[in-house]
Amino acid sequence: MNKKKIFIFLIMIFMIISSSSLVFADTEKDVYVIPIKGDIDNSTYQFVEREIKIATENDARAIIFEIDTFGGLIDQAEKIKSLIVKAGIPTISYVNTKAESAGVLLTISADSIVMSNGSTIGSAEPIPNTEKTLSYWVEELRSTAETKDRDPELVASMADNSISIDGIIDEGRLLNLNFKRAKELGFADFIANSHSEILDELNIEYDEIIVTEVDFITKLAKFVVNPYVLSLLLTIGFIGIVVEIFTPGFGVGATISILSFTLYFGSNFIVGNSGWTALLLFIAGIILLIIEAIVPGFGIPGIGGIASIVVAIVLASPDVQIAIFSIILAFVLSILVAYLFLKYGQKSPYFDKIVLNEKGEGSSGYSSTIDNIMYLNKEGEALTTLRPSGTIIVDDIRLDAVTEGQFIKKGERIKIVKIEGSRIVVRKILF
Repeated sequence: MNKKKIFIFLIMIFMIISSSSLVFADTEKDVYVIPIKGDIDNSTYQFVEREIKIATENDARAIIFEIDTFGGLIDQAEKIKSLIVKAGIPTISYVNTKAESAGVLLTISADSIVMSNGSTIGSAEPIPNTEKTLSYWVEELRSTAETKDRDPELVASMADNSISIDGIIDEGRLLNLNFKRAKELGFADFIANSHSEILDELNIEYDEIIVTEVDFITKLAKFVVNPYVLSLLLTIGFIGIVVEIFTPGFGVGATISILSFTLYFGSNFIVGNSGWTALLLFIAGIILLIIEAIVPGFGIPGIGGIASIVVAIVLASPDVQIAIFSIILAFVLSILVAYLFLKYGQKSPYFDKIVLNEKGEGSSGYSSTIDNIMYLNKEGEALTTLRPSGTIIVDDIRLDAVTEGQFIKKGERIKIVKIEGSRIVVRKILF
């Protein structure tokens, strides 16, 4: 009797374990949504690569690539295409609003294509549209379309206006399809307006839809590489250098300049517009200018420094024309700021807010630099090179000073000609 009870008990345990295994086996998995929005660049590739890896490591049921882009860099689009094709799990391209230019390649890389109401796809002509680039790009589109069992000529006509398809597109025009036309031609599998609607249509069961977000650094980089923002950063960077030259010590100008140039080169580096070459050239240019500031005279270090900085800016920029325009604008405004500093800086109450007007003096607390009036018309020597600011020595006292605009070499005799607020203005003594 006891043996019979034990046997029945073991049978029940076995059934419980078996049923539990079945429950766990049938557990549904998550679906990941990876947005591909804005310009397609190196930061887009890095983001998609990272998110696909996370999805595959978590045994995702499927990945939805939500596409809304005017295009971007062809080489980065090709790298993203390879990631999508090799994902190893069901992939869905969801054109939400638009998929233009390089966005077409990403769209046709997935297993399924879905478009939302009002969305469009097409106009994939490469820029620059040289014969070599066009030929390569069109074959890339054809090859990817064939891999996913889609009409290669339909896709090719989105990039090459010499292709005509009866009843669809005439020669001389690029194909661009709205959501309805794309469905009619079989380019889009169906139309849907939400992630859940897509998954229901494809009969994909899931536990949760996980929508990933682009990180802050990538968002910032994409914002900064806007041509207008890049021009503004360069201008601010150069003006910061001018301000630093006209104010003694390391201060606001240098800080602003460093931040501006860091954003300029860092953002272009993140999105793939530049590499280490541009950054190293820029650093070399700054070092050469520092050498020029120490060594009297405008010579090879100064010219080499300026040339290195200009080349670095051009290499880091997404477009040569944008870079040249930005450099010209920055130089013109910097020269204007330098002129205003020379003419009005010494008399402006706002300028005194940038430069420290007071100095600590023993136990008596602080005394105003108005005491500098005692040095008016006195002679001394340039302790450092003045370009136009620097340090002088008068009656064995070190003083910060600025010239009237001329260059004074270290060791040359000077005369204090003006005392205005915190500013000591000197002039070279001509023998």
